[in-house]
Amino acid sequence: MIGALATAATTARGTHEALRRTRPGGPAVWDRVNHAGRTVTLCAGPAAALGTAVATAAARALPARHRWAGALTVLAAGACGAYDDVAGDDRRGFRAHLSALRRGEVTSGAVKLLGIGAAGLAAGVALKERPLDRLLAGVVIAGSAHAVNLLDVRPARAVGATLALGAGGLLRGGPGAALAAAPVGAAAALLAAAAAGHTMLGDSGAHALGAGLGLAVAGANGRAGLALHAAVLVAATIAADVRNPQSG
Repeated sequence: MIGALATAATTARGTHEALRRTRPGGPAVWDRVNHAGRTVTLCAGPAAALGTAVATAAARALPARHRWAGALTVLAAGACGAYDDVAGDDRRGFRAHLSALRRGEVTSGAVKLLGIGAAGLAAGVALKERPLDRLLAGVVIAGSAHAVNLLDVRPARAVGATLALGAGGLLRGGPGAALAAAPVGAAAALLAAAAAGHTMLGDSGAHALGAGLGLAVAGANGRAGLALHAAVLVAATIAADVRNPQSG
């Protein structure tokens, strides 16, 4: 677990610094204006995704199948989020994206919804043996990715939530702890820069960290625990979409 924490933190910090210095593609790709009107970079997003994925793949306490399925799921969640960061429009909320999809228009939000959902289900197949458990695990992983993204509205809020939620997984031990160490280590490495308002996770980093947390929950729980987490995440998603259709 200590090794996974260190791997995630080192990878995330190094990636963030490299992107901050080079910003390939220029300011149009990396610079955004935050809620306070301050220009910040999106460099923390790919850094969080890569740190979480590398640490997940390197967690020797887990079976190889679980490690690589988890790493690919985190990368897929980060990639779908990155696409929305770069190509997204002003439409927000599941209802808006699903309505567009029914009209034959594939929005960036629909790409996230379908892509992260598929990645979560694929990870569920790798982590669990029974069909219902696989489905529940997929819902938990995708739902966790979306939940952390909903929190990314103020500096360090999503990073702080990842640390708080992941700490429980670390204390619990077992396979869930090895998986929780990846997003926790990556988030810890980026906390200072995010809190200072120098960078933000964007959809890429928030979805990647959330997927990492979801993997930890899936790895630590049986059917009853998965069902409870899935129900809470689905209810929270519906409530957020009803109360704030511009979220997501």
